[in-house]
Amino acid sequence: MSESESPHLPSNADTCLSFTIEGDWGHFRRVEGNIVKQTYRIPPRTTVAGLIAGMLGFDRNTYYSLFSDESSAIAIEPQSRLRTMNMPVNTLSTDPDNMTSVGHHRSIKLGLVTADDPVNRQQHNYEVLVSPSYRIDVWIEDTEAYQQLREFLETGKSIYPPSLGLSEYIANIEYHGEFEIGVDGSEGVTEVASSVPNAPNSVIPSPDTKTAFEKSPGFMESTEHGRQTTGFIEHGFSPTGDTLQVNGIETQVVDGRGVVFA
Repeated sequence: MSESESPHLPSNADTCLSFTIEGDWGHFRRVEGNIVKQTYRIPPRTTVAGLIAGMLGFDRNTYYSLFSDESSAIAIEPQSRLRTMNMPVNTLSTDPDNMTSVGHHRSIKLGLVTADDPVNRQQHNYEVLVSPSYRIDVWIEDTEAYQQLREFLETGKSIYPPSLGLSEYIANIEYHGEFEIGVDGSEGVTEVASSVPNAPNSVIPSPDTKTAFEKSPGFMESTEHGRQTTGFIEHGFSPTGDTLQVNGIETQVVDGRGVVFA
């Protein structure tokens, strides 16, 4: 899906799995470079795909086709006020020239840093989300992956621990169930709980609801040297966790909530 297209749902997407992911901290690194490592407020679609792929045990760079716009659909609902703070984080250099050699005449560089070696230590300011919570609705065309995800959510199983962006920000997951995806037949203005992807002009401004917009990676593909982004999504959302009113786009109904899939 290109960034100029309106949201759409594949015609064969009739049910979805719904769960909430939350934690004490979250960080979804923005692609723009900055001294302060800023975060997206809404987790990028690629991050959600990586989260689900990790739960299912997929290796890095092997699952992108599973989450293409034709074979998957994801709706993201912020369930809390999206509050951030700056946090200084100590990091270690991974430059091979800075690795410490150990052993005898056949020394091997093991990537060790001694406690009294301040040279390779760096401090960066991270903008982090405080107590973030999101409800995710997901449909995957691949039947085997869909059924395995449903089983894992039902039993609380995960191959790799779910996290909110950074691996150390371990998250909790609450499974809500499997729901039919209905089409909201209302004409005119519709209320939605999720973010509104790729349709910024459809969001109706309201003096009672704060609205924000951000563009983040939506789709990826594998390359010879790793991966590359193939499409971006612009999300309209309420940073206070309120519902939004939209007009002029088709919305869906999941568990009695208005949502928009991307």
